[in-house]
Amino acid sequence: MLSNYWDYYKWIKPYRAVSVLFLLFQTPLAIPCEQNLSTLELDAIAQRIYLNECNGQSACLVDWNPGETFPSLGIGHFIWYPARIDPGYVESFPLLVDYIRRRSIALPRWLAQLDPLDAPWSDRASFMKQRHHTNVEQLRSFLLQNQTVQIEFMQQRMQQSLDKIIARTEAAKRNQVRKNIELLCASVQGQYALTDYVNFKGEGLAKQERTNGVGWGLMQVLSGMPLSQSATDAVTHFSESAVVVLTHRATNATNPLELTQWLPGWRKRIQTYSTFSAP
Repeated sequence: MLSNYWDYYKWIKPYRAVSVLFLLFQTPLAIPCEQNLSTLELDAIAQRIYLNECNGQSACLVDWNPGETFPSLGIGHFIWYPARIDPGYVESFPLLVDYIRRRSIALPRWLAQLDPLDAPWSDRASFMKQRHHTNVEQLRSFLLQNQTVQIEFMQQRMQQSLDKIIARTEAAKRNQVRKNIELLCASVQGQYALTDYVNFKGEGLAKQERTNGVGWGLMQVLSGMPLSQSATDAVTHFSESAVVVLTHRATNATNPLELTQWLPGWRKRIQTYSTFSAP
């Protein structure tokens, strides 16, 4: 089903079915969030997410975090799996590459010629040895210079997520969730919050996105919001719900660092939803 697009991509991943993805991205969207934002506003969101993920450091645009089995790339830290690695998260970097190709933007030659489109480093140790290689530096430069296409891609993903979340919301709450989404989409702050959070903590639909059976993704944040009366209220309620959701996750996590070190940073990030402004 088209509403299960990201699960469907996981099935077609080995085939890199660009034509199928093109059709899926053309699916009519229930709530077209991006249509009322200017290019300047989208670029401002891209810059804010770049700060959130990388603190504005270009080295972070192609990086491999300790303890992870995959590198993360771009302003959204898009996941890219090496061959035979699949921890179960949505592999978003190949999707971004497909999106860039359809926009007729020239990729670094080595990346464009990579077949299959798997990360060329088998593990973090091998990546660290090559982190200053010409190919890696070319990719960092490309991602730094092409932030607009990345935020457009992230908006597409966010909208696909909203469609799925509305479809999966219990009938008694569906109209309230839809109304809150409409109000969030009515402001640049709300669109930033939606785009950043789903990129930051996922949709909340997958079984992996659970702690003691309770999720921490975008669906749980939207479901926890009261009915808002204005776009400003919606951003405030979204932020408050996000803090509750992530506090629950950190409190129940097996890793104590989530509560002692990570949660303060998550709260600081969420505070930017209300204070964000664009040209």
